[in-house]
This record gives sequence, structure tokens and C-alpha cells, in this order.
Amino acid sequence: MKSDLQIQKDVIEELRWEPFLNSSEIGVAVKNGIVTLSGQVDSYSKKIIAEKAAKRVAGVKAVAEDIQVGILPGLRKTDTEIAEAVLNALKWNSAVRDEKIKIKVEDGNVKLEGEVEWEYQRSSIRSAIENLAGVRSIINLVTVKPKTTPSEIEEKIKAAFQRSATIDAGKITAEVFGSKVILRGQVRSFAEKEDAELAAWNAPGVTSIESKLEIEVPEYAYEE
Repeated sequence: MKSDLQIQKDVIEELRWEPFLNSSEIGVAVKNGIVTLSGQVDSYSKKIIAEKAAKRVAGVKAVAEDIQVGILPGLRKTDTEIAEAVLNALKWNSAVRDEKIKIKVEDGNVKLEGEVEWEYQRSSIRSAIENLAGVRSIINLVTVKPKTTPSEIEEKIKAAFQRSATIDAGKITAEVFGSKVILRGQVRSFAEKEDAELAAWNAPGVTSIESKLEIEVPEYAYEE
């Protein structure tokens, strides 16, 4: 199995592979397969990219993200300017009815509230605004309002697993209680775990997911 040192090296290389990042700005520490990212970047989107890059590395069990966002003087915006930019971004997003979303901005921290029918709509809200200049963090409190039965949700999740090229559907089960989904089974990587969770979130009516998926540890070792 991978040592913490090898995982650390692999995460650092993955960060270097991202053209949008300056890997020297980001510190990487690993203990028992848990990766902690630290440092400072100049935009919220870089913080998200770094986190996603770490999660792609085989052997990573979890990511603790402690990266700070320090906005460069030329990119600083007032809270009013950020709120207007967020509103415009949502208006141009065909997946979201912007009139159902409430926006609050304080010191560059964006708070979103409201209701949508699908989880992909909730996720697309974050994606639409995470690249905006001046944004330091996003608190997405938008909720999903269910409109389907538990059995319908379960069938749709199973079908999504079977369609996926990255998910071993035979090793994962989805139990639905109301609008809550519990995932059980084993996955080969953190990335597969996230793909399975995302597939479940994309089912209509899902409002919460409890993931009990376990990451299989490959039986191979690296020389140090």
C-alpha cells in the first residue's frame, strides 16, 4: 500500500500538473492517507482546483483543506459589485431560476439560500460563481425540494451506477429512506467514491446522502 510520503509526492506532482495553479503556494501534509492542504491563493477557484487535484490521487482517503484566499489589489471588488456579478451569473445559467435564489455577500463571502428541484441545479449555482473575481468563499444553503418516491430514486441511482464507466456498480448499494440516500460498499479510489456520490446526488428528489463507501487499499508498495 502507498506510504504517506509517496501520497504526498503524488499530490504535489498532481498540483504541479494543474496549469492554473502555482504549486509553490500550496503546502501538502499527509497522515494516515489524509491530506491537508495549506497556504494562500489569490482566488476561490484555485482553492477548489487544488482540492479536486488532491482527491484524484490514488491512496488519498480524505482531504482537509486549509487554503486561504487572499485577493490581489487589482482583483478586489466591493460586496455590492460581487452581489451584482453573482446575480448576473445566475441569470445566464439556464439550469437555475435566479428569482428563487437569495444572495448575501459580506467581506467577499457569498451566502446563497433558496430552493431547487434537482441537486445538479444546486451544484451548478456554485460552479457559476466560483470563478468570479473577489469571491473568498461560498456558503451554499440552497435546498433540494423532493418530488419523487423513494423507490423511483433508488431505481434511478442504480441505473446511473450501471451507466457509469468509472463506477463498479456491483460493489455499491444505494438505500433510500424518504429523500435520504445511504451508500454502502467498496470503491477503488477517492475519485470513484466522489463519482458514486455525485451520481446519487443527481437523482431527482435527493436532499441528503450518507456515504459509507470504503476505499480499497491497493496491495502494492513503493520503494522509498
